[in-house]
Amino acid sequence: MTFPSDYPLMPPKLKFTTEMWHPNIYPDGNVCISILHPPGEDKYGYEKASERWSPVHTVETILVSVISMLSSPNDESPANVEAAKEWRENNQAFKKKVQRLARRSADM
Repeated sequence: MTFPSDYPLMPPKLKFTTEMWHPNIYPDGNVCISILHPPGEDKYGYEKASERWSPVHTVETILVSVISMLSSPNDESPANVEAAKEWRENNQAFKKKVQRLARRSADM
């Protein structure tokens, strides 16, 4: 997690350093979750301002949200389209790939 100089007014960024296969994690490891999006209205109208960053969030609330995201992906607005497609269409293959990556990460 990296914090900008204007934190807590702006959100930190969260990036996984090991390979991840998840609809809401970009292939480069950056996490895409509403509470880490800049505060205010979403210019595309997808998110409510109340779902986006607020200075009341703490590292704990961010991590709890990410844990929730990991178990319940939002495939409506994916950061990784291929992972979202596999999660929807072939969940068994999705889970096998995630398990393989988790084992590989544990061996590092």
